[in-house]
Amino acid sequence: MKRYDPIKRGIDLVVGGVALVLSLPLQAIVAVLVRRRLGSPVLFRQPRPGQGERVFELVKFRTMLDPDDTTGLVSDADRMTGLGAFLRSTSLDELPTLYNVVKGDMSLVGPRPLLVRYLDRYSPEQRRRHEVRPGVTGLAQVSGRNALTWDQKFARDLEYVDSRSLLLDLSILVKTVTRVIRRDGISAEGEVTMSEFVGGDHG
Repeated sequence: MKRYDPIKRGIDLVVGGVALVLSLPLQAIVAVLVRRRLGSPVLFRQPRPGQGERVFELVKFRTMLDPDDTTGLVSDADRMTGLGAFLRSTSLDELPTLYNVVKGDMSLVGPRPLLVRYLDRYSPEQRRRHEVRPGVTGLAQVSGRNALTWDQKFARDLEYVDSRSLLLDLSILVKTVTRVIRRDGISAEGEVTMSEFVGGDHG
């Protein structure tokens, strides 16, 4: 598996770089729509832990309005717009993340990068998800995406860490396209995205 990692990085550079360039016209259209519907900034930037728990800046298209207590825009559900929901369901909001792939912060395939504040909540086993670069898509995403419980998601992440290979990556990429077309598992039940991970063993 470790011998595959240099090959995997090469694939990320070539495929991620080509995809980034080819998607630029589409990204320009999305950027204009986000600017008109949601305002500035167009891009959402947030620190996320990567391989070895090194923190990097994740870049995506913005999908929510800014929090505003005066208008009641507080929760994610209140702040989510029709455009934002569409961008998430089609994964168009993820297109700028290809920059993270080319830069080396992420891979095309791997465990999704979660929030920095979760780092202190992981068990030693769960922390192993940071042994590899985080991915734009991953085994958890094609196994149910945000519809999975946290325990199920971490189990898929660790399964990927322990069995990553070219064949598995290709399988995940193909399944990702199918999932995006069907728009499966966009959010957890009763949530706009995914419920908060509070640590320990939770459903």
